[in-house]
Amino acid sequence: MLSGLAARVQGHLLSAYISFALLVMPIWFFGFGIADRLRVLLSSAFSRVSLAAFFAMPYAVFALPAREFRWRIQLGFLLICLAGAALLEWARRQHGTARGGWQDVIVLVTLGLSVDLRVFESAWPYAGISGLSKLVLVDLALYGYLVIRQLEGIGYDLRANLSDVVIGVREFVFLAPIAIALGLSLHFLHWHWTMPRLWLPVAAWAFTFLFIAIPEELFFRGLVQNLLERSCGRHASLVIASILFGLSHFNKRLGTASGAFNWRYVLLAAVAGIFYGRAWMARRRLMASAITHTSIDVTWGIWLR
Repeated sequence: MLSGLAARVQGHLLSAYISFALLVMPIWFFGFGIADRLRVLLSSAFSRVSLAAFFAMPYAVFALPAREFRWRIQLGFLLICLAGAALLEWARRQHGTARGGWQDVIVLVTLGLSVDLRVFESAWPYAGISGLSKLVLVDLALYGYLVIRQLEGIGYDLRANLSDVVIGVREFVFLAPIAIALGLSLHFLHWHWTMPRLWLPVAAWAFTFLFIAIPEELFFRGLVQNLLERSCGRHASLVIASILFGLSHFNKRLGTASGAFNWRYVLLAAVAGIFYGRAWMARRRLMASAITHTSIDVTWGIWLR
C-alpha cells in the first residue's frame, strides 16, 4: 500500500506525510481543548485573523518539493482562510457567540461549495491523497468557529464518554434497518456476505471516523444545524440540515457518470442525516453523531456497497 502511494506521488512521500501531519494536527488538538488556550494567547483581532494563514501552509509544504506548486491554488487557500477568519471575527463582534449572522452564511456556503464542487482537489493531484485539500477547510472551520467565532454548542470533543457510545449505537440501531430496507428497494445497496479479516473493519472505522464522519458532522450538525436551530427551532433545523446533507451527496463518485445527480444517494443520505442529527441533538456532542455516521458508512462499505 505504501509503496503504491509512493509511486503515485513520484517519490515525494516525505513531503506528503509532513503536509498530512500538519493537516491532521488541528483536527486532533482542537478535539482535546486547545481552542481554550488559543483564545487566551490570541488577544487581538489581528493575531486571530492572521494565524488563519497557517492553514494554507500544508499545500506549499507538499507542492514545492513535488514541483507541483501553483500560485493560483496557494492564493486561493490564503484568500479563503484569511477572508473566512475576518468574516467570523466580524460576526462575533456583531452577533455575539449565541446567534448566527450573514457572515456565517457566506463562510458556510463557501466552505460547503468548495468541497462539493472539488474546487481545491487538484492541490494534491495524486490518487490516494487528493482528498487532503478538504482537510484545509476542516482546519479552518475548527479554528474559525472554536477560536474566532466562539460559537456555542458545537460539541467538538474527541474525548469520548459512555453516553456518546450509547447514543451513537442507539441511533445506528434505529437507522440501519430503515436504510437497508430503503437502499435495497431502490437497488442502491447490494448484499456482500463476506467476513473480512478483523483489521479491515477496524482500519475502515478509524479512517472513516477521522476523515469522513468528523468533518461532515462538524459542518452539518455542529455548524449548520446548530445555527439553524437558533432561528428555526430544533425540529425544523434537523430537517433542513438533513436535506442539505443529502443534497451534498448529489455528485459523489459511485460508478455514475461524473456530475450525474445521484438521487438515490441523496435520499438515503438525507434519511441518515435525520438520525445523525438526533444523535448530536441528544447531548450536543459531535462524537455521538460521528459514531453513528461511521458505523453506517463502514457497514455499507464492507457488506452493502
